[in-house]
Amino acid sequence: MDDKEQTRQKILAAAGRRFQHYGYAKTTMSEIAADLKMSTGNLYRFFPSKLDIAEAYALAHESDEEAMMASIGALPKSAAERLIEHHRALLDYTFTMIDESQKIFELAQAIGRERPSYVNRRLANERVYLSSILKDGIEDGLFAPNEDINRLAEMIQCATMKFRYPQLHNCFSLDTLRRELEGTMDLIFKGLIKR
Repeated sequence: MDDKEQTRQKILAAAGRRFQHYGYAKTTMSEIAADLKMSTGNLYRFFPSKLDIAEAYALAHESDEEAMMASIGALPKSAAERLIEHHRALLDYTFTMIDESQKIFELAQAIGRERPSYVNRRLANERVYLSSILKDGIEDGLFAPNEDINRLAEMIQCATMKFRYPQLHNCFSLDTLRRELEGTMDLIFKGLIKR
């Protein structure tokens, strides 16, 4: 790792501490710079804005989620079992993360509002894992054939959006969300199963 990348990592760590303690809205570029004993101008050389730091911070923490989706996709289970496990794991992961820190929820809201391209890219990444599971289910004869697996994955994302995004979790307990996810997945499976 070169010096520039080391500095970027230090900035993300310092910003992360501030985001988690004070929240995104109450964190300023000058405070992050002061924590690192660097000038605000120098900080801007690495990140053009606080939102750029927030997005890079979130991106750095996506790897855990990606690893989780990949490991579920590789489980020696049926496609149906992996599909439900995929959604359960993402619900639990997101709910727990937000439940532990409302400041992270605030950060997620800011990124989602200001950088819809970030959210769209994350959805596209998740569709890769969903499409793989669906393809396996079709090849195994469990799911009905479908000519556009990516679109099918996108429609499943639409049907399960409530369980995926923390902005929709505020009014519900985890038990309620889990129960609703089970019912939603039952309906999805009725549409997927080969007759």
